[in-house]
This record gives sequence, structure tokens and C-alpha cells, in this order.
Amino acid sequence: MKQIQTGIERLLADPPSILRGKRLGLLANPASVACPDGSQRFRSTRLLIADHYPDQLKVLFSPQHGFFAEKQANMVASEGLIDPSLEIPVYSLYGETRAPTKAMLEPIDLLIIDLQDVGTRVYTFIYTMALCLQAARTYEKEVLVLDRPNPVGGNRIEGNCLRPDYTSFVGMYPIPMRHGLTIGELALLFNDHFGIHSPLSVTPMAGWDRRMLFGDTGLPWIPPSPNLPTPASALVYPGQVLWEGTNMSEGRGTTQPFEIFGAPFLDTARLETRLSKELPDGVHPRPLAFEPMSDKWESELCHGFQLHVIDAAIYRPYKTTLTLLQAVLSMHPEAFQWKSPPYEYEFERFPFDIITGDPLIRKALENQDPLEDLEQSWAQELKEFEEIRRPFLLYDPK
Repeated sequence: MKQIQTGIERLLADPPSILRGKRLGLLANPASVACPDGSQRFRSTRLLIADHYPDQLKVLFSPQHGFFAEKQANMVASEGLIDPSLEIPVYSLYGETRAPTKAMLEPIDLLIIDLQDVGTRVYTFIYTMALCLQAARTYEKEVLVLDRPNPVGGNRIEGNCLRPDYTSFVGMYPIPMRHGLTIGELALLFNDHFGIHSPLSVTPMAGWDRRMLFGDTGLPWIPPSPNLPTPASALVYPGQVLWEGTNMSEGRGTTQPFEIFGAPFLDTARLETRLSKELPDGVHPRPLAFEPMSDKWESELCHGFQLHVIDAAIYRPYKTTLTLLQAVLSMHPEAFQWKSPPYEYEFERFPFDIITGDPLIRKALENQDPLEDLEQSWAQELKEFEEIRRPFLLYDPK
């Protein structure tokens, strides 16, 4: 197995002149680690930066889920604190503010961003990054993004692009649900194509290619947030996140969030028969029962399925979960419900519409419209996105 070098590891091996003498800030969380010099010890990016640039690291920033990645769900704010090792301030960007303020940025000249993204439009880390880029432009600071792998690969894109009138903190720009970009490539796309125009540099990885899933990288999987505990949960997330907009459990409160889903009312035998004819290739739904320890249907017996990806090369997570949703809607029209607001600080629109970025998808599912027609309706925008993203690819398509 080939192990790649992440952006932080390349920065340590070949320090860029851009950091020389600069007061530094760092946006990171517990998944921001490195194994420098080929060692098997994982060290936090914040400690490595502090060691390699003595007295230059002045402040830290944390994204959603908190500095220790301890907060479970959306709209659970985290507070600022003092880093227990470095004794410098940690500012939460998922609390009183989601963008760094002038006062937060005052002690620094350059902000380093080292976050593990998961390749899905609704994951908030990429919008925390975008808001940091906007603040850096406003307050005349520089930004350096340290690149990390897209755990669901960089070749395939899938799903509709977000409608501009459905922007939110889980969708700020019109990109597909599965966008196929690394966080460094997204930074370049946001900054240039979508017009942020902040002073930005990206340190790319070495050894990563677009065909790689996370298991191909040789890197340790450290959960970037509590409910993505494994690469398998990240692989299904671009589709399974849709259950968050319904009264079906997406597996929160269990040991396999997003890999499993269900509800007390689900008729798994009937659903399995239907899925045997309709479910896209590359995945096998295994019937199971589970009791969530928290969140939806807490302590109640749920009937559902675990998704086993048997061929990741052809597995289509978004199409798969849309197929599952449409089948559940057809079989359980009275028991199934769309979740009511709020969701990620949106208080009026259906959470499902916020997640998909287009209310027509919910209506098509309700009407039992053919999913092939739905996919065809966004085929042109996917083709256009392929062209839009091309200038920002840091790694050659394979």
C-alpha cells in the first residue's frame, strides 16, 4: 500500500518561505495529524507547527463539532477555550460566530488551514474554510491550506448542484453533492471561480491520485467528526446524509452511523424485495435491527438495513439513497415524514430541501417520478461543473 504525504508533512519537510517571521493562526481539529519523518507516531498539526515555528503560533480556531471533535450533531455550539498544551486561545467557529472576527485575526498575519474534509457538499468544514477566506480578504490576512485526501475519491462526481436560492451553512456554492475535489482544490475553486479573491496558497499532497479512496492512502483514519467513525461511513455519507431530513434514523446513536438506517415502522422484508430490482449496483443492503442510544427513535427497536459497499468503483451513494427514500415513501406514506425545521440555522425550509439544495427533488420523490428522469435533469449542470473544476485540479485525472 502506497502511503502519501499530506500537506502538513510536505510543509514540514520543505518549509515554505511564506511562513518565515509571520504570526500564525491555525484552523484544525483532532483529525489534523501527521506522521513526520516516516514515523508511526501521530502528532497533532498544532504541536508540530508550534515546534517548527517557535513563538509564531498565536491563536487556534476550531470548526463544527468542537476543538476535541466532541459535539455530536448540528446546531450544537462549541465554546472557545485556552489550549491546554500551548496556552494560546482557541476560537470556536461554530458558536457565537461562524466566521473569524477582526479581533480574532488581529494577532496573526497568516492563517493555516489543516482539515480533513469528507468529499460531500453538506459537510460544514469547507464553508468554515470559505468564511475564513472571506475574512482574510476583508482584514488583509494570508491563508495557507494544507491539502488532505478526498476520502471518497477524486474522479467521480454525483448529484445535483445546489440552487443559488437554497444556500445555507451546508451549501454555500453550487457544487454537486459528491464533488470529487480535495479541500485544497475546493479552496482554489471557492477563491477564484466564486470570487472571494483572498491571498491564498495551497500546499499539495505527494503521492495521491484521484482514483484513491481513503483506504488506498496508507494514512490513519481519525474521525473528523463523531458520526463518521470509519472510511466506510464516509463512503456512504454523500447519500445517507439525506436521512437527516426525515424521521428515519440515519444511525446516529449507534456504532455505525450512516452505514445503517431504519425506523420502527419499516417493513424490511417488503423493502428488500423491491430493492432487489431497483437498487443501483455496487452495494448490498443487509436487513438488521438496532436501538439508537440517542437521537431519533432513542431506545426504540428500529428495523432497517446496513449498506455494504461491495464495489466502490461503481457504487453511487446519492442515487442509492434516493432509491431507498423513494421506496420507503411508497411503502409507508403515512408513517414516513419529512423532518421539520430548524436545521443548521435554517428555520423555515424543509431540512431535506436544505440538504439536497433543490426542493424539486423532494417533490419528485413524493410523486414517484423515475429517478432516471431526475438524474437527467441535472446532467448538464454536472457536465458544466466538470469544466468549471478542471483548472483547479492539483492532481492529474487518471
